[in-house]
Amino acid sequence: MASTKEILGQDADYLLNHQSKTVPKENLYVPGPDFVDRVYKATDRSPVVLRNLQSLFDHGQLGGTGYLSILPVDQGIEHSAGASFAPNPMYFDPENIVKLAMESNCNAVASTVGALGSIARDYAHKIPFIAKINHNELLTYPETHDQIMFGSVDQAYNMGAVAVGATIYFGSEQSDRQIQEVSKAFERAHQLGLGTILWAYLRNPGFKKDGTDYHTASDLTSQAIHLSASLQADIVKQKMPTNNGGYTAVGYGKTHDKVYSELTSDHPIDLTRYQVMNSFMGRAGLINSGGGSAESDLEDAVKTAVINKRAGGMGLIMGRKAFQRPMDEGIEIIRSVQSVYADKSITLA
Repeated sequence: MASTKEILGQDADYLLNHQSKTVPKENLYVPGPDFVDRVYKATDRSPVVLRNLQSLFDHGQLGGTGYLSILPVDQGIEHSAGASFAPNPMYFDPENIVKLAMESNCNAVASTVGALGSIARDYAHKIPFIAKINHNELLTYPETHDQIMFGSVDQAYNMGAVAVGATIYFGSEQSDRQIQEVSKAFERAHQLGLGTILWAYLRNPGFKKDGTDYHTASDLTSQAIHLSASLQADIVKQKMPTNNGGYTAVGYGKTHDKVYSELTSDHPIDLTRYQVMNSFMGRAGLINSGGGSAESDLEDAVKTAVINKRAGGMGLIMGRKAFQRPMDEGIEIIRSVQSVYADKSITLA
């Protein structure tokens, strides 16, 4: 397997040697083997939540490092089963999704209540389950975009999951309702001892301005992360920022000049560090998503992992880059990402 430096190619120096001058790394709560004791233990989470979070951190290739490599496959609902699984029809069977996570030595597998529930007795004791309880279904016509509940926290608990996952489309017309639903679900999850992971996505046509898409702007995505931490998400999943200045471009909400002059720069590590800052300075772990599949999947995944780790993030949650390729290629991509987090020479910027 090629080294991280070899995979990064001409971007290696730019990403591996960058030194951030925004917020000092010493101010962050950074991942490590003692993260549950050092950070989560100070919260109001019960001993059962702490135990389940620790089991998540202790499993797989990255077990004991404080970093997470999670395989998420809820695209059968979110992107339609045909669009998602036609490249590899074996993944219409949820058992093969779990097998991919196990063969890749991931910390956990995240999927729908239905998918995980269909094979729970065979696998819930072998790899941590993260049960996704709400989704955006794509069969309604004309098309709508809304996260609605497909399952309950109690179902996740009964199948042996260690955590629940949910999505909020921050900025959408339905976001107020979604926030209230997820808040109640996360409260119930913590009562039952489950961890909570929030997919903190933006969704509003107004976030596109003059030909530029600000759905992945650092300032806007970071506010979604801050809202997620405020909802008591233990871990927040967010897309990696590709630009900045969403607030100023859209002329919306409130921001501050220092966000752009001192707290960020145009370097992707600094843009991602601002996301970490908004996760209560890292108290709620930031995991970035791997994005869709393309020819450059390996390079893109490793690049995302380096940026996330050096910014102060907690890991990567990557699905389509893995399951839309032959299994051996998917495993190689996931293990290459894991190598970034296991490499002690790749440090915080």
